[in-house]
Amino acid sequence: MSVAAKPIVRVVDELSRLPGIGPKTAQRLTYYLLRAPSEQARDLAEAILDLRDKVVLCAQCFNITESSPCAVCADPNRDATRICVVEEPLDVLALERTEQYEGKYHVLHGALSPIEGIGPDELKMRELLMRLGDGVVQEVILATNPNLEGDATAMYLTRLIQPIGVTVTRLARG
Repeated sequence: MSVAAKPIVRVVDELSRLPGIGPKTAQRLTYYLLRAPSEQARDLAEAILDLRDKVVLCAQCFNITESSPCAVCADPNRDATRICVVEEPLDVLALERTEQYEGKYHVLHGALSPIEGIGPDELKMRELLMRLGDGVVQEVILATNPNLEGDATAMYLTRLIQPIGVTVTRLARG
């Protein structure tokens, strides 16, 4: 039998389902929200609802955005001849913070992982190949993560893209 009220138990359960949030952290966050001003809890709830209701995937690059096409894809000053392929939307944010890359992006939404059942059909690979079909793109920069899955994804994409005649490069690391 739980001594905590059902709404508290529900919030703890829901928060603990988030990645990186264990039961203890979920409890701390729940009790913080319980003590916080009503307005702060409402603002958080509204922000979460807005996240689900107002965020979409860009129809071109599959980054998360409020409008499609996203600001990068819609920017005529971006170099349309280069596409940087990344695993996740957070990777786009990291690259944009450098203010060095002026091309466009393509977000795969993951990496190949046979163990987890993630194959090419679960990623946005087909859509990438379709983007390369019009002959505008001259270079694809593979910026997948430097781990087993990222390397496997990069090798797989290289084998798919090279026959099209587009130059494939990989980000330097070390």
